[in-house]
Amino acid sequence: MIFRETKIDGVWIIEPERYEDERGFFARTWDVEELAERGLESRLAQCSISYNRRRGTLRGLHYQAPPQEEVKLVRCTAGAIFDVAVDLRVGSETFCGWTGAELSAENRLALYVPEGCAHGFITLTADSEVAYQISEGHAPDAARGVRFDDPAFEIEWPLDVVVINERDRSYPDFAVEATS
Repeated sequence: MIFRETKIDGVWIIEPERYEDERGFFARTWDVEELAERGLESRLAQCSISYNRRRGTLRGLHYQAPPQEEVKLVRCTAGAIFDVAVDLRVGSETFCGWTGAELSAENRLALYVPEGCAHGFITLTADSEVAYQISEGHAPDAARGVRFDDPAFEIEWPLDVVVINERDRSYPDFAVEATS
């Protein structure tokens, strides 16, 4: 696995290291030891997928409050998305900063999103599917979010939002106390 740091501490882009032959290639997408070498969480409690019919569908920005904070490893298995992590860790040098990456079935990249960061994406193609490996089970009482267009973050989404649910559209303006 090839790990590339991003501008947000603890957020990584992970690329499968391909071993190719006449059949195609083989690559690891999860390795407890390689994650541990970088101090990354390797506990896996849940795997989920989301299917998105239309280009321009936005999901997020979501996170879970303590003590159910979660780490996510996000990969696009069909189509393409622009995936975003926002640093909500008070005291972090990159607090309120964000990073984004195009994840696609073609490039096979993944985004590692640590605890304390909100996560969301917009679909770049119709019929996109996203797979998540998550360190904690879903805890509805701990579910939180911040608005995708909140001026506190100034995220540069690559296209206009066409589909978004009411919950994600209506999060209030970000405030530090909202992260707990």
